[in-house]
Amino acid sequence: MKLTDFKALTFDCYGTLIDWESGMIAGLKPLTDRFSPALSRDQILEAHAFHESSTQRQTPGKNYRELLAVVYKRLAEEWGISVTWHECQTYGRSVEHWPAFEDSVDALRYLKRYYRLVILSNVDNASFAHSNKKLQVDFDAVYTAEDIGSYKPSPRNFDYMVENLDRLGIQKNQILHTAESMFHDHGPANQAGLANCWVYRRHEQEGFGATMNPGEMPTYDMVFNSMAALVKAHQEELRL
Repeated sequence: MKLTDFKALTFDCYGTLIDWESGMIAGLKPLTDRFSPALSRDQILEAHAFHESSTQRQTPGKNYRELLAVVYKRLAEEWGISVTWHECQTYGRSVEHWPAFEDSVDALRYLKRYYRLVILSNVDNASFAHSNKKLQVDFDAVYTAEDIGSYKPSPRNFDYMVENLDRLGIQKNQILHTAESMFHDHGPANQAGLANCWVYRRHEQEGFGATMNPGEMPTYDMVFNSMAALVKAHQEELRL
């Protein structure tokens, strides 16, 4: 299997193209700075992963900005810190401040020359619009949890994407699902029968960070430690 075998790259955005973990850590500082003893980065991210995942599962139709506000409230309760709902809502809007990974823009600009580029994300449309400005590319389709009414890893999200891409003339065997999260993306991609590429952003870190442990590890067809490495591999295939 080669990168050049595919017509479309379907991306998870947060954790793959946008550095959501750094964004979360920055957005949670008003809360975590009040906790003693200091929490480690992984402790913060793992707690966030639990509350985000459980809230998504229990209220799949909730807008992501509103969902993040609830996550902030749950974290404050877990850590014994009193917060106002206004503080919670401020964190809910923090996605607009989450930075892109340094290699995302150049990689997407390059890949746009060879592929249809698609987003399958667990956010709302307004939040993604801010991130799209940072990524500086026109995606051929954007499918959000707000559009679908459920959150990954629900198979509904992947069914929705595959069905809609078929309308654009892209068949399932022409799709390479490209993502960091084993829990949100690679597990359900396996179930959906999609070829998949792991962008292993956390290759120098232990654990799963802001995503839940998937349990049994999903399989993947390709793995790169960055988007820049993916681009380099594509360029090498073209030279063969």
